[in-house]
Amino acid sequence: MFNADSFRNHFPSLRRLHNGKPLIFMDGPGGTQVPEEVIKAISGYYETSNSNTHGVFVTTQETDQIMEDMRIKMAALLNAEYPGCISIGQNMTTLNFALATGIGRILQPGDEILITQLDHEGNRGPWLSLREKGIIVRETILKPDGALDYNDMAQKITEKTRVVAMGMASNALGTVNDVKIARELAYRSGAWLVLDAVHYAPHFSIDVREAGCDFLLCSAYKFYGPHAGLLYSRPGLLDQIPVNHLRTAGQATPEKIETGTLNHAAIAGISAAVDFIAAQGSGNSLREKISDAYFKIGAHERSLAEKLYHGLSTIKDVVIIGQPFENNHRAPTISFLHKRFSAEDVCKKLAGENICAWDGHFYAQRAIEKLGLLEKGGVTRLGISAYNTQDEIDHVLKTIISL
Repeated sequence: MFNADSFRNHFPSLRRLHNGKPLIFMDGPGGTQVPEEVIKAISGYYETSNSNTHGVFVTTQETDQIMEDMRIKMAALLNAEYPGCISIGQNMTTLNFALATGIGRILQPGDEILITQLDHEGNRGPWLSLREKGIIVRETILKPDGALDYNDMAQKITEKTRVVAMGMASNALGTVNDVKIARELAYRSGAWLVLDAVHYAPHFSIDVREAGCDFLLCSAYKFYGPHAGLLYSRPGLLDQIPVNHLRTAGQATPEKIETGTLNHAAIAGISAAVDFIAAQGSGNSLREKISDAYFKIGAHERSLAEKLYHGLSTIKDVVIIGQPFENNHRAPTISFLHKRFSAEDVCKKLAGENICAWDGHFYAQRAIEKLGLLEKGGVTRLGISAYNTQDEIDHVLKTIISL
């Protein structure tokens, strides 16, 4: 059983008052709040071990160990084959640009890449940039109900397809995509499968080996950690790709794609974030604890999201965008239109009640555009995180009803 009250006690920001009242953070898809354990790990690194890497003295050796520990823990989070599969970067988008640029060097004009209309631009823009090299980039169609058209995907994957890039879950609509179909289609053509797990990782357990992906990207600040990007590469694959790197840097995976001096304090924070998630579960190994934690967190988040979804569906001026919860293809993220107010105006009114929510396209601009909502200012997005409560959902619904 997940104890939301105990979980909330770890977050200093949840104790903040604004105008004498607590804030309600429904902005998790843009970045979650951070527990005290992560904050202490980051500050503790600066207090004791601040140094660059690969030296002979104590603080540099401690920094090396901090980096290795993080790879071990992220490998457990993703069920990667070994820690060396985990590379670190400034953010997901920067890592994906580096990956796409490298892959672009081994592709030929006329080769094809398949992306989707649902994805965040972080898993679209880097691949679209390869059109400058004569690479053909196609899009899987987004249907009006917020799901991808997998028949269209099957038709657009050909013997010339070299990469299939797809998000695991939509940060704009909450749609959970069918990775198994994408994997089967990609493998049939011999294409690499690149998954964006940024919005999936906060809510669901990930198993890269079960997913059968070649690359997977995620961002620690979406699962209670600091701002940093992470890349999983299937063993031996990244070494085949001519990514940009200095001759003075590591020439093999995972360092090969890591440019410059990394944010070592943030790396310490990522380890703490994984440990924090694992502490919510039980089991004999770190992986077992993480999997159990996600099961408990997921059940809690889903109960809140279902309450929010069904509550919003009863409000006459609200139109929910995307998939229903009944089909289980849903992250706990709900976007909607209000018939009398713009998305920005709705968020302003929510902010007046200390409710933090986002409006716009959330960098999933193509999806919002295809749904005909871009010219309307996008949608209002409410994102459930594990620290949200039933009382908060009640207040959010009451506020929206009163608009």
